[in-house]
Amino acid sequence: MEDNALWPRHFLGLIFQVLAVTYVFIMQSTRENKLWWPTLLLIFPGLVKYGERTRALYLASLSSLKDSILAVPDTGPDYAKYMDEYSSRKAANLPIHIHTETGRGPESKSETYPEEEAGGDKIDNIVVVRLAHEFFKISMGLIIDIVLDFHQRKQSRAYFDKRTSEAAYTLIATELNFMYEALYTKAYVVHYVWGYVLRAISFGTVCIALGFFYKLDKHGFHRFDVRNTYSLLLGAIALDSIAISMLILSDWTVVISKCRPNSCLATNLMNKHLNLKRSLWSTTEIPTKCLEGTRKILFQRWSESVSAFSFIDYSLHEYGRAPPTVMDYAGFLGIKIIRFMGLKDIRDEIKYRTSKKLSGELWKFIFEELKSKSEDAVDPQNGSKICSARGEWILKEYYYGDGGPLFNNLRSRIYLAGEWILKEYYYVTYDRSILLWHIATELRYHDEKPQNSNAGDHKNSNAGGDDGDHREFSKTLSDYMLYLLVMQPDLMSSVAGIGQKRFSDTFAEAKQFFEKRALGSDETLENACRKLLEVNTEIKPVDVKGNRSKSVLFDACILARELKNLRWKFISEVWVELLSYAASHCRPSSHAQLLSKGGELVTFVWLLMAHFGIAEQFQVQEDQARVKLTVGKPADEVFYWSGEKPPESKATGSIQ
Repeated sequence: MEDNALWPRHFLGLIFQVLAVTYVFIMQSTRENKLWWPTLLLIFPGLVKYGERTRALYLASLSSLKDSILAVPDTGPDYAKYMDEYSSRKAANLPIHIHTETGRGPESKSETYPEEEAGGDKIDNIVVVRLAHEFFKISMGLIIDIVLDFHQRKQSRAYFDKRTSEAAYTLIATELNFMYEALYTKAYVVHYVWGYVLRAISFGTVCIALGFFYKLDKHGFHRFDVRNTYSLLLGAIALDSIAISMLILSDWTVVISKCRPNSCLATNLMNKHLNLKRSLWSTTEIPTKCLEGTRKILFQRWSESVSAFSFIDYSLHEYGRAPPTVMDYAGFLGIKIIRFMGLKDIRDEIKYRTSKKLSGELWKFIFEELKSKSEDAVDPQNGSKICSARGEWILKEYYYGDGGPLFNNLRSRIYLAGEWILKEYYYVTYDRSILLWHIATELRYHDEKPQNSNAGDHKNSNAGGDDGDHREFSKTLSDYMLYLLVMQPDLMSSVAGIGQKRFSDTFAEAKQFFEKRALGSDETLENACRKLLEVNTEIKPVDVKGNRSKSVLFDACILARELKNLRWKFISEVWVELLSYAASHCRPSSHAQLLSKGGELVTFVWLLMAHFGIAEQFQVQEDQARVKLTVGKPADEVFYWSGEKPPESKATGSIQ
């Protein structure tokens, strides 16, 4: 993204490169120069490549994106002419009535999406790509902080409300792929007629240059130079061949092609190719191990994984009891050197960051939770309130919802426990919430064995199965959110507050506790969690330590005990709200940066929330389509003011 903003520097470099090459070429243009024609041929593809890169950087810069999205200004109806008509009728003492109609006028064109020929959720892969491209053109406005149209919000909600989690996942993955290629590749430059023509000419000139060099009398040339030139020319042809194949198999080619799904052999092959880009759990085909390995390397749209970082595991392994061996002392000294060189964060991410595949069940749970919230987001104001919720929205649903007789009997206890938790340990800064809930979730997770729950869900959703599933969902989302807080500070800088300071203070207190209890890296997580929960916390930590330290270690122990009164489903739903809060409040440019690193789940949630209308970047009111000036009582004496052609008067043919 930073390189895109520096496109003038690359443009200046292009000018100087052209001048330098021109100078060298002129100085070497003699009759004795056998390489004159091959050199002349290679100047053109070099100029094309450099020019493509510079133009791609320019088109992907934020200023250029704003200009392209805001290319057609809208002045609305002619106010001066309207007021002239109004004044003339008022001067004639005619009775005037003004009527305002909301919604889009007849002159407005609504968005139309490609036909879903397969019907329902079994959408053809080609149709998915074209749908994703239509949504991509709208979503790019989110990257540059443009307030989106009320009508766009309505259409997007109407479409995604009818989709299953698998269909929505595939569509969003394809849409984010379009975003990545628009911001980080030459897609905007290449996928046009002139782009195809220039690529073809460039490839042809390199091949011709190779032919010239092959036929050339090489007497007097050094053998090493000849071989090196052959390898460079053949390498250029190989790279261009790969680029052309990627060009043909690109999603942009699917959008540009006019072939309808299943209409010919080429589209059927394209459909098969697109099916390889889908995740394993979002497709019905069962590939072989070889095919699956190839798909991961060549066709995978994003990492399809969720990163994890465990506070208890990090504290035990990073600073346990004193190192007893020479090797441990050497490792301790190595940490000191790494810290001195400023590489501690990189080392911690390599050593302690783990990842697991994003399961279809977890995505379905997140999708169903956001879908249920979108039903309450009937207007952008409610959508904005849901974006700002960090647990209280779930508590309200538990209190006012209806999930069956068993749930109704437990409602009072759940509400009282949840209200106390939110009051004491939730209405705090966001970074404190993340660290508190992460440690508390981990303490409860390792302190109990998974149990199946036969109680009915209050929403009767299909999102999770038994309570053991929600236990795993809570652990996965908890570790993921701490990973974002600690290891993605650029992404979380707008919501994290003093997250780094709070983490270091909490870690220091955990280190002190584990050292006094003689717990080290050889200790199990279950035993370490039980030791923490055994600490007497009748008096609040703030009453003993004051507020100088930002540690939340033993506050989390108190919270973990209270969470035992609640089901894992409630905890997992709170984590979805915490994830949603981060997704909607992080800067859009930070989400765009993550696309270059393989993508993150939080970006998927951000885009899904936008499609469900749960975002703050939507126009609050619906567009006003037209204003009518009604003169007198007759129905035919109506003056339309919306830009459309006015009707003619039945009596005189004049405009009323």
